[in-house]
Amino acid sequence: MVVITLQRQKCIGCNYCVELAPEQFQMSKKDGKSVLLNAIDKKGFHTLKTPDHSIFAPAEAAAAACPVKIIKVKNV
Repeated sequence: MVVITLQRQKCIGCNYCVELAPEQFQMSKKDGKSVLLNAIDKKGFHTLKTPDHSIFAPAEAAAAACPVKIIKVKNV
C-alpha cells in the first residue's frame, strides 16, 4: 500500500510535484496550489491510499523536490 499525504495549505505553487508525478498531482486553477488527485481531506491533510506501487517512485521524487517539504510518501 502506498500512502501519499499533502499539506495543501502550506503549498507555494512551485509546480515540481506536477512535473514529477502528473498522475497524482495537478495545480488548482482557483488558488494556484497543488491538488493530490483522489485524496481524502482530513484537517488540512490530503491523503491518498492505493495498492498501486507504480506511483511510489514518482511520488517520492515529487516529495524530495518539494521546497517546503509538505509531501510525505510511505510504502506500507
